[in-house]
Amino acid sequence: MDGQARAPAAGTVLNALANGTGAAFAIDEYTTATVELDGSDSVTGSVADEPDADTSLIEGCVERVVSEFGDGEGGTVHTESDVPMASGLKSSSAAANATVLATLDALGVADDISREEACRIGVDVARDVGVTVTGAFDDASASMLGGVTVTDNTTDELLAREERDWAVLVYTPPERAFSAEADVGRCRQIAPMADLVADLALDGEFTRAMTVNGLAFCAALGFSSDPIVDVMDAVAGVSLSGTGPSFTAVGNRETLQSVQDRWSERDGETWVTTTQTGGTQIL
Repeated sequence: MDGQARAPAAGTVLNALANGTGAAFAIDEYTTATVELDGSDSVTGSVADEPDADTSLIEGCVERVVSEFGDGEGGTVHTESDVPMASGLKSSSAAANATVLATLDALGVADDISREEACRIGVDVARDVGVTVTGAFDDASASMLGGVTVTDNTTDELLAREERDWAVLVYTPPERAFSAEADVGRCRQIAPMADLVADLALDGEFTRAMTVNGLAFCAALGFSSDPIVDVMDAVAGVSLSGTGPSFTAVGNRETLQSVQDRWSERDGETWVTTTQTGGTQIL
């Protein structure tokens, strides 16, 4: 009883920590989960190249799925990822989505459950194990469904989904920032600005929304806004991604490649990728 799936990473349009509304877009970088169910009575998880990684999220996703759709089978789950952990690129949401679909695949019931329902399983487990404050339904829905999603993270309601064909420039500094450790109280102080960003996002003005979001959340979370200012004159939109430390900018590929060197002068890694509209896929 084996299953495998891969889920895309995502960038931020609106961080949901301020007012409960979030928006994100899937990008063409992936986390792959492989699940093997056997006769054991427990689930053991592992993460490639991260021997000390916290595996409670992926183990919890397997346990939840086999409890609801199987017979409580145990086994193993292993993830491999192109997405740096704790970088703001939704690695946890991608890992949860890939694990949930891989487990459903192993049970042979993947076609019996909607992608939105599968997404909510991972979100619930993420809340239970404490890797997220909001549940990150915005990030998880973008990763599961592809495209750009706008959500109410207080009710796990999908408010809008659209597709955008953007090139994406990513800058990831060497440090890590865990979303569960973000200063929620300080983020809520910028709720009026987040309300404006939500209105822009619901009107389809995603690029303007993400730039306003980036400036506001850099201030709230204590990140320098210099990477945003570095490229704002040339790109369609740019933001701090999640609770950082990564930044993402969107636009056409030629323009993004021409300004990539502005971020490459900083410590860390930069690369150009694209948006992804297919969402999480069984392999």
